[in-house]
Amino acid sequence: MKTTPSNPFSGVVRLVLVIALLVVTGGAAWAQVAAPVYKVGSLDLKFVGAANVNEQVVRANMQVREGIDLDDSLIDQDIRSLYKTGLFEFIEVKRDVRPDRIVNLVFELTPKFRVLSVRYDGNVKVKSRRLDKEIKTKPNSALDERQVKEDVTKIREYYQKSGYNQVQVSYNIERNRATGFGNVIFKISEGAKVKISRVNFVGNEHAKKGKLRKVMETKKWNIFSWITGSGRFKDDQFQDDLDKLRDYYRELGYLDVEVPSDKVEYKYPSSRKLVLTIHINEGRQYKVGEISITGNTIIETEKLRAALKQITGTIFAPSLIDKDVTALEDSYGKDGYIETRVQLVRKPNLATGAIDIEYRIKESDKFYVESIRVEGNTKTKSIVILRELALGPGEVFDSVRMKTSKQRLDNTRFFEEVNTTPETTSIPGRKNLKIAVREGRTGNLTFGAGFSSLERAVVFAELTQSNFDLFNRRSMFQGDGQKFRLRLQVGSRSSEAILSFEEPWLFEQQLALGFTIFRSESDYNSSFYSEIRTGAEVYLRKRLFELVEGRLSYGYEIVDIQDVTPGYTVVYPEETTALSKVGFQLLRDTRDKLVNTTRGNRIELTTELTSSSLGGDADYYRLEAKGSQFFQLFETQNQVVSFIGRTGVLNSFGDTAQVPFYDRFYLGGPYTLRGFEYRDVGPKVSVAGDNVPVGGNTYGFLSIEYSLDIVEPLRFAFFYDAGFVNSGSYEFSPSQYNDNFGFGLRLLIAGAPLSLDYGIPITTDKVNDQGGQFNFSFGTRF
Repeated sequence: MKTTPSNPFSGVVRLVLVIALLVVTGGAAWAQVAAPVYKVGSLDLKFVGAANVNEQVVRANMQVREGIDLDDSLIDQDIRSLYKTGLFEFIEVKRDVRPDRIVNLVFELTPKFRVLSVRYDGNVKVKSRRLDKEIKTKPNSALDERQVKEDVTKIREYYQKSGYNQVQVSYNIERNRATGFGNVIFKISEGAKVKISRVNFVGNEHAKKGKLRKVMETKKWNIFSWITGSGRFKDDQFQDDLDKLRDYYRELGYLDVEVPSDKVEYKYPSSRKLVLTIHINEGRQYKVGEISITGNTIIETEKLRAALKQITGTIFAPSLIDKDVTALEDSYGKDGYIETRVQLVRKPNLATGAIDIEYRIKESDKFYVESIRVEGNTKTKSIVILRELALGPGEVFDSVRMKTSKQRLDNTRFFEEVNTTPETTSIPGRKNLKIAVREGRTGNLTFGAGFSSLERAVVFAELTQSNFDLFNRRSMFQGDGQKFRLRLQVGSRSSEAILSFEEPWLFEQQLALGFTIFRSESDYNSSFYSEIRTGAEVYLRKRLFELVEGRLSYGYEIVDIQDVTPGYTVVYPEETTALSKVGFQLLRDTRDKLVNTTRGNRIELTTELTSSSLGGDADYYRLEAKGSQFFQLFETQNQVVSFIGRTGVLNSFGDTAQVPFYDRFYLGGPYTLRGFEYRDVGPKVSVAGDNVPVGGNTYGFLSIEYSLDIVEPLRFAFFYDAGFVNSGSYEFSPSQYNDNFGFGLRLLIAGAPLSLDYGIPITTDKVNDQGGQFNFSFGTRF
């Protein structure tokens, strides 16, 4: 028999094939054969030092058990889990491997000391129970010295907020190694309670002290500090104030300014007064030198220069320079070149002492909007978001209009956060507009009580939803951008119930449709009768052009005059009248803020027709104009002067002999002439020896008010009011005018403006001179 010679490489080939098979299969089968299985035998816990941790607590945080297969990864997880409890300083696992593949485990645990007690030594002015609220170290918790140090800082901060700026706080830990417990003792040296009596500046040659003090939160003590919390020295706040001073100087062009914190002087003219002296090294003032723009090929240089606010010779203000960079990028972005970037290069000019600026432009391709993608709206419908956008698919991707879209969405106040960003697509020259929102709370249920000089004490409950959806019960009536309000109010002199609803986008057009149903009962209009009004109003509102808004309305209400004082029915007839009226209003509002306005104006023109031909019982019309203008005189203490003017005419027609007394014009009270009682300025008639107001058909009113910040949010106001009310229609003679002057305070309480005014009459009709009037009211007069 002939045999084939053996191949010397055949064994090698077989070995390679085996190795390849193991690689392909992951070696699992081999590992099962090769690796022996060990079992956990005993599982013991050994405490090194005091055993101040319960053994059951340890085992509750472990997964390893006696009798299971030994798993190193499970042991590692148990070690991590035990460390996370914060109860141990060191953990070590020791193994005893027996021949029968049994492994006995011993967890050696070194527990941390535990807190036996927390004490305070030296606190006289502040109770220990109050300090307990400031710290996190508590009895029976793990003793963490790092946390104790943080608690020292918290205690010091609390004392400083309370006026003890010289407080010193340290700590001591008494450890008992036998028990594993420690006592934490905070040692406090309170010092005197100090008020800041003055803040001085040294070296401020080119900035007034008043403006520097305005920048800072650290201020001297004044009579209102007990309300605002100012006038106390706080370390963190003061360090922030030094940074604010540096930023203020840099905006004035003093880029090298130094306000060293180690040179601040703390002087105590008495044990309870602190004088701060801040040293300033202004350095030189820099101005803008030569300006160059490079890299631009799409937009001409002159057009780009026209977008710049900073020009050669102006003060070098970093924030304004940054705004110019944004303006250049917007010049490209509005035409779709949204990826164009502008690099600012500053070049100090040693010859002129100015800083030359080069704007290096890296231009991009032009982009169009491919689609709009909305995400994050869990309750608000996508259409509510899309209709606020100033961009649409197929349009040039205008970055300026993208920012406008974000602002519109922010103004809805439906969302806590809105982000608008371009999103890359696979199509050249196309980008998606991504709208990412985070829903906010849009509904409120509030209960409260208040007091005013008109209505006296009132209690109220109000439910509002600014993102209402009338037909979506599943989403709790949220998500369609509608407005809903329900208010119930009961008071000593008035009661009211209001239900209102508005659809701001009727038929997905910028046309608002709304209605209000109301019932009010009051007796503060006159001491001789009470008035009940029940009715409803429906309206349409639309932006007509620029900032001018138009409002068309129809209202129907029933006015019921009751409880007329006997003998006064000749003036105030006890009757029920139906009023059916249509109205049209034009409104333009450019105020920067609705509360504490500093600049801008508000103009309102109203025409209203009440007619029996519309189903009512009276025929008359009203023409009224209201306007206000605000000027900021000085930024220091936010000094503002405001002018308010109003005028109006009523006139009857048809079968109505005169306008009903309850709809005539009156002046006096917290919202008009503040030196007179409510509705006490105007025509009067004599009844039973009393001169009672009956109102008039023509009026004019002017108010001038100067106000300034005392300490935010408290303002002081000085005012002058003047006005007249005449019986006849179109009778604008001011010969029977009344006027007053006075002063007051303005304060924000829970976001609502509160006014405290004291008006002193100057010119009166003798009858309405009741002396100075104190007015207490919520809301604005504009």
